[in-house]
Amino acid sequence: MKHLHHLSWIVAAAVLSSGCSNMGAREKGTAAGAGIGAAAGAIISTTTGGKAGTGAVVGGALGAVAGNLWSKRMEDKRKAMEKATQGTGVTVDRTADNQLKVNVPSDISFDTGRADIKPELRPVLDQFAQGLDQTMNVRIVGHTDATGSDAINDPLSVDRARSVREYLEARGVGEQRIDVSGVGSRQPIADNATPDGRARNRRVEIFLREPQKAS
Repeated sequence: MKHLHHLSWIVAAAVLSSGCSNMGAREKGTAAGAGIGAAAGAIISTTTGGKAGTGAVVGGALGAVAGNLWSKRMEDKRKAMEKATQGTGVTVDRTADNQLKVNVPSDISFDTGRADIKPELRPVLDQFAQGLDQTMNVRIVGHTDATGSDAINDPLSVDRARSVREYLEARGVGEQRIDVSGVGSRQPIADNATPDGRARNRRVEIFLREPQKAS
């Protein structure tokens, strides 16, 4: 019973440690990992006859490492992109698998039926390309609205992704580090029945990730 009482405090602390509102993305990842690791370590130690506190310490340390896969340079890049794109409609997010995602809507990216980059997109891509080292990888996904057939939309979405790749290459990002694809109109984020919805669907998504470390 004493073990269970002690364990309840550990689990509560684990939950609270991952929910501090004043933490940044990187700190939250560390705290969440540490909290989950601590709880798991305590449970394993208790059920196997060990000490819950000792297991929590070990589990918390391992969890902190696992939760901090979002590096400082990725967080710095996210903040720089947010600052550079403020007020443009571009969104900058951290994905669940620790990639930086930049979503660029049509009003600054592409006109209907076109794959050439608008002038408004160039400063965004300039900021994105700035400071990327030779280990970071880029994935570009082009999208269209539902106007027209797949025979038109599929190659158009690829052409849009290629236009972004070519621009980044001209800014020093190596071709071998950039993957491009297009999904046509198959991944809408808004209702294609309205002009606003179609504009939101006509977009390009740019992902930045660090290479996975060998285990």
